[in-house]
Amino acid sequence: MKTIERIFEGFLWNARLVVLVAVIASLLVSFAIFFIATVDVFFMLVHLLHYPELETSQRAILHDETIKHVVQVIDGYLLATVLLIFSLGLYELFISRIDQADGASASRILSIRNLDDLKNRLAKVILMIMVVKFFEHAIGMSFATPRDMLGFAGGIALIGLALYLSHAAEKHTFGHPPREHRRGQDS
Repeated sequence: MKTIERIFEGFLWNARLVVLVAVIASLLVSFAIFFIATVDVFFMLVHLLHYPELETSQRAILHDETIKHVVQVIDGYLLATVLLIFSLGLYELFISRIDQADGASASRILSIRNLDDLKNRLAKVILMIMVVKFFEHAIGMSFATPRDMLGFAGGIALIGLALYLSHAAEKHTFGHPPREHRRGQDS
């Protein structure tokens, strides 16, 4: 019976390696989105070479289109970053620690200690994507009534609140020592 249990537990433990499929797929999609966003930047810059030669009305149109493209590129880079963080986090949680992530020069955002770390880091980047999407839609908005302006102002207020709460949660989590260390200080 002990042999069967050992074999089953070995199989169960090695089953975590199926996560490598998600790690590799997320990494490949991240690279693809980085590539697409970079190609978009290149062609946007090529179009801007003729900007000084354009008439005023054509420059205004190109200006507005360029702003929209910049927002879309930022959105693409943020999405690629989400996928990169996701793949690194899955790898660290299920497969193995990444030695380079623990180095002194490594960014702390790429070091994932538990599922909550991964969730918090992804949530922050996703929040930034939502801010960029809101900005992208705001560029093309027209305000026909005061209610439209009020809705837009409410959206900005909610975004500010979300950013404040995410920052406050980070300070609360990382800015204070764990409760067991504070007990000795409180006494």
